[in-house]
Amino acid sequence: MKATHQPPTVEVSPADLLRMAALYLRRHGWTQGIYYATTDALTSPACAVGAIGMACAGKPLMHPVLLSSADEDIYRQSIAALVDYLDAFAPVFHIDEDGHLLDEHTSPYSWNDDPARTAEQVITALEKAADEWDRLHTQGGENR
Repeated sequence: MKATHQPPTVEVSPADLLRMAALYLRRHGWTQGIYYATTDALTSPACAVGAIGMACAGKPLMHPVLLSSADEDIYRQSIAALVDYLDAFAPVFHIDEDGHLLDEHTSPYSWNDDPARTAEQVITALEKAADEWDRLHTQGGENR
């Protein structure tokens, strides 16, 4: 390959990134209350959103503005796909003392950090959110 030759790029969908995040959690562990657990390892346990960041950036991602604009878009789309899935299949609503709905959408952060949440639930939600994104955005396995 010549120095000026650009290797082909592979377009990653939100579903791909969600599946990579689920795999990351299976391999490296899950945490609550923090994006990434503090360890000496190159790959530390992560929360659901932290795992999406790790899958997107290939390293701990502390803020999406550190990504290229294309990567930031796919990162945000992936989180939105997870939120859409949680809203439809695992909603968490916050009601004030007057009975008014405080949040329009399920927060992936609050959902991840629920003390009753398990790693397997988080991994499964990421995988099912990916399947749901594919169902809504692809036709016969091909992007529309």
